[in-house]
Amino acid sequence: DQALALVEQQVRPKSPVQLPVSKALGLLLAEDVASDVDSPPHDKSLVDGYAVAAGDLAGGEARLKILEEVVAGAVPSLRVEKGAATRIMTGAPLPEGAASVVMIEQTELAPGTDGSLGFVQIRAEKYSPGQNIMRRGASLRSGDVVLTAGHRLRPAEIGLLSEVGRSEVKVVPRPTVAVLPTGDELVEPAVRPAPGQIRNSNGPMLLALIDRAGGTPIELGIGRDNRDDLLQKISAGLAADVLVLSGGVSAGVLDLVPGILAELGVQKVFHKLRLKPGKPIWFGVLDSDGARKLVFGLPGNPVSSLVCFELFVRPAIARMAGRPFAGLSAVRGRLTSEFVQRGERTTYYPAALEETSEGLAVRPLSWQGSADLRGLAAADALVRFPPEDRTFAPGESVVAYRLG
Repeated sequence: DQALALVEQQVRPKSPVQLPVSKALGLLLAEDVASDVDSPPHDKSLVDGYAVAAGDLAGGEARLKILEEVVAGAVPSLRVEKGAATRIMTGAPLPEGAASVVMIEQTELAPGTDGSLGFVQIRAEKYSPGQNIMRRGASLRSGDVVLTAGHRLRPAEIGLLSEVGRSEVKVVPRPTVAVLPTGDELVEPAVRPAPGQIRNSNGPMLLALIDRAGGTPIELGIGRDNRDDLLQKISAGLAADVLVLSGGVSAGVLDLVPGILAELGVQKVFHKLRLKPGKPIWFGVLDSDGARKLVFGLPGNPVSSLVCFELFVRPAIARMAGRPFAGLSAVRGRLTSEFVQRGERTTYYPAALEETSEGLAVRPLSWQGSADLRGLAAADALVRFPPEDRTFAPGESVVAYRLG
């Protein structure tokens, strides 16, 4: 919790930028948006049917002469008078004199024989003046503020922005997040590992986590355990808003990352936590040309890397994107089985959640430790156990954090 507070102290939202509306999905508005039109721009029909004058359907039935047909995009040319109707399509402007629109399903057409449009026989079981009509400006008026700064743009808002004439909008952009897995033992996923090698799972996993958290991921490749390669790749990664490394931050002879970060001017905020998995995590900042860069050195074991990302990097990305500084959502449930907790580190343990008639059930999974991605893949939550020697009994209340 102390480490999380230290991260929060260092994070600043990014400055707003102007973007095409088509690129703004999921982002936060940085301005109020007003409409430049009434919507709808005219009284319109909500159904396919016939526009009729007041009084013609007082008894529920009428035989009316068809004056003209008006489709969406066209403009009526004739006024609807008593004894006549205009055939009208959904969205089309309402003709003058129309008091309501009768759905086409309640009508029967009698075609004309003299070149006219003929007559329509209407049987309206339920009729009321103004039915099936949407009046001009019913949705919004010109000058109305339709969206305010701080509103997150979903697909509906993208449509609304287009409706009020905005092709560009001022938003808080996604932070760019560079990813650098490190280690001489790493090979690409397509390569079959030789003795002493492992596939690079952290890189693709972190890129996916960043994308899901609302950042723009940047892949830097694999950083090898030598000073020159790490110096070059870390320097490139510091051009992003956030640099996320995995591996190289523990206490091994080839854990070179902290020294290189210091050489490049990155100021350490903390290194190592009472956290399981994730003890070796490193965090620092770089102030460069008026911009603050965040650097997270995550442990090399994949589950440790994921847990540290969800606890610390996810809320930092959210804050930089203008959203609240918040990570995974917490829920409370009851253990389905006994759990033995040992040691002085807060533990985040993979678990499965299930809604039952008695509430939320939390089932700790079979898990082999911080290198066991398969065990984590079966989980939909991390259950938090405090730093103490204690056996938790079935039915005890615990806090879990939903993954995804």
